[in-house]
Amino acid sequence: MNPITVLLAEDHMIVREGLRALLKLEVGIEVVGEAENGRQAVALASKLCPDVVVMDIAMPLLNGLEATRQILLSTPNTKVLVLSAHSDEAYVEQVMALGASGYLIKQTAAHVLPDAIRQVHAGKAFFSPVISSRRTAHSKKALERGDLPKQRGTVLTGREVEVLQLIAEGKANKQTAEELNISVKTVEKHRQSLMEKLNIHHTAGLTRYAISAGIIESSVQVTIK
Repeated sequence: MNPITVLLAEDHMIVREGLRALLKLEVGIEVVGEAENGRQAVALASKLCPDVVVMDIAMPLLNGLEATRQILLSTPNTKVLVLSAHSDEAYVEQVMALGASGYLIKQTAAHVLPDAIRQVHAGKAFFSPVISSRRTAHSKKALERGDLPKQRGTVLTGREVEVLQLIAEGKANKQTAEELNISVKTVEKHRQSLMEKLNIHHTAGLTRYAISAGIIESSVQVTIK
C-alpha cells in the first residue's frame, strides 16, 4: 500500500522539524515537502499533489486560510488539516467553511497528528478533543433552541485577502505591488475596496481586523501608518 503523502506548511523551523521527526516514526506516512510560507505551500501542493497538507494559519506572504482556499481549488483531491495555536470558534468556523478537513491545536497536536492525518485521508473530519467537544455541545444547544444558520459575513476575494495581509504586515503600496506582481494602482484599488467592504477607513483599523480574522497573528510585528 502506498504511504499517505504529507506536505508540512509551517513558518517556524523548529516546529516544522518536530513535526517531520514525529511523522518519520509513523509507518504508512511520508513527508514529501515542507513550506515556510503560504505562497510556497500553494506552489508545492500544486507540484507534489500530496494526500494531506498540514497547514499553519498564520504564515508570512500568504496566510494559511487563503493558502487553504487556493490549494483546495488547484488540487481538490488534497485534504487540508489545519494546525493552529488558536482554539477560538471563529477560527474553526472560517477554516471549515473553506473546506478544510480538520483542525488541530498546536499544544496537543503531537499526541494526535498521525491519527488525524489518517482520518482526514480517509475522508473523515478530525478536531482536537477540546474543539470536538465544544462543537458537539454547541450543535446540541443550537438544535434545542431551533437556531437557524447564521448569515455569512463580508466576503473578501483571494486577492483582497493577500493585499490585506501585506497591509497589516506594514508593507507600503509599492512593496505590496512588487510582492504580488501587480501595479501600485491595482493595490490602491484593492485597498479602497477593502475599506468600503469592511467599513474601515484607516490602516490601523485594517490591521486590527486582520488580527481578529486570523489573517495575521497579534504577535507579528507590524508598522501602523
